[in-house]
Amino acid sequence: MESSWLPGLLWALPFVGILPLMRRKPNVADAPPTDGIPLSIVIPARNESATIANVLQSVLATTYTPLEVIVVDDRSTDDTAILVEALATHDSRLRLIRGEELPAGWMGKPWACHQGATAATGRYLLFTDADTTHAPTLPAHAVGAMEQDGPDLLTLTTRQECLTFWERIVMPQILVLLGIRYPPALINRATRPDQLVANGQYIMLRREAYDAVGGHRAVQGEIVEDLALAQIFLRAGLRVRMMFGETLISTRMYRSLGEMIEGWSKNLYLGARQSMGDFPVRRALAPLLVALAFVFWLVPWIVLATGVWTEAALTAIGCSLVFWALLPLAMRISPWYALGYPLGALTALLIALRSIWRGGRRLEWRGRRYQVG
Repeated sequence: MESSWLPGLLWALPFVGILPLMRRKPNVADAPPTDGIPLSIVIPARNESATIANVLQSVLATTYTPLEVIVVDDRSTDDTAILVEALATHDSRLRLIRGEELPAGWMGKPWACHQGATAATGRYLLFTDADTTHAPTLPAHAVGAMEQDGPDLLTLTTRQECLTFWERIVMPQILVLLGIRYPPALINRATRPDQLVANGQYIMLRREAYDAVGGHRAVQGEIVEDLALAQIFLRAGLRVRMMFGETLISTRMYRSLGEMIEGWSKNLYLGARQSMGDFPVRRALAPLLVALAFVFWLVPWIVLATGVWTEAALTAIGCSLVFWALLPLAMRISPWYALGYPLGALTALLIALRSIWRGGRRLEWRGRRYQVG
C-alpha cells in the first residue's frame, strides 16, 4: 500500500526558510542620499577584460563627489590594464595601480585590496568586484546608510544576473541556500562570528575602523576573505550591517559552467567551515551539511524511482516545483527553469563534493594555484 502524501509536505518547509527575505528590509535604496564625504572605490581585477569596462562605466556614471576609483590590476595576463588606462584618459577620477607580485602567505584578492586601500584617500572605502554593475545613485545611498545607521562595515545583497541555462538552474540552488542561512535580519543582530557573513561584491567600511583591525592584512591568507573580514570586525567590537541592494546593484558571478565549477569549488568547502566560527565540530560537519542541502531536493525523485511512497514523493516534487518556479522570479529567471531544478541540485551537489574532496589542497582561480593549510 502506498504511504500517505503528508510526508511530502516536508518539502514545503523551504518556504518558511525564505520568509525573512520577503520584506526586503533594510534596503539601501531607502537610506537618504548623501555626498560630500570622500569616497574611494577599490576594484581588484585579475583577468577581467570581459567585465572591467562595464563596472567602471557604471561607477563613474555617478555624480557623487568627492570620488576616486582605483583599479588594482593583479598581474593580469589579458588586456585588463589596457582597458582601464584607456578609460582613465577620459576621467581623472579613475586611476590604475599595477599590482606587485603576490607575496608568500597572501591570497590574490586580499593582496589586491590591500594595495588599493594603501593608495586610497577616502574617509569611506568601498571594495567591489569587477563583475558588478552599479546604479548611479548607489554611492550616495550607501554613504547615507553609513551616516544614518552608523555601521563600521556595510555590505549589500546584489541582484544576481543569470543568463545561460547552467547559470539559471545551478546558481539559484546555491544562492537560496546562502540566503536562508544568512538573512540580513540575522546578520544585523549577530553576536557571534558564526551568525555573520559579508558579500565581497560590495563592502563599504569606515577607514578608521578598517585600519584599526589591520585591513586586508588581517585576512591575507583567507580564500573567503569577505566572511573573514566581517568576523574580525565583530570580534573587535565593531558594527557590521547588511542591507538589501538588488534595486541598485547587480552581479554576474560566472559566465559558464566551467567558471561556476571552479569558483564554487574554491569557496564552498572553506566558506562552510569558516562560517561556523569557533566551533570545531560544526566546522568539520558544515561542508557535509551543504552537500546534504542539495541532496534534499533529489530525495523525492530517488523515492519515486523505487516505486514506494509514490504519493509522498509526488507531493514533495509538487512542492519543489512551486518553490523553484516562484523563488527565481526575483532573479528574472523564467518559471520554466523550475523543471530543471533536479539537474541543478545534482550539479550543485557534485560541485560541493568536488570542493570537499579538494579541501584546501588544491585551489585554482584566474590562472593562479593556491595551497591552503
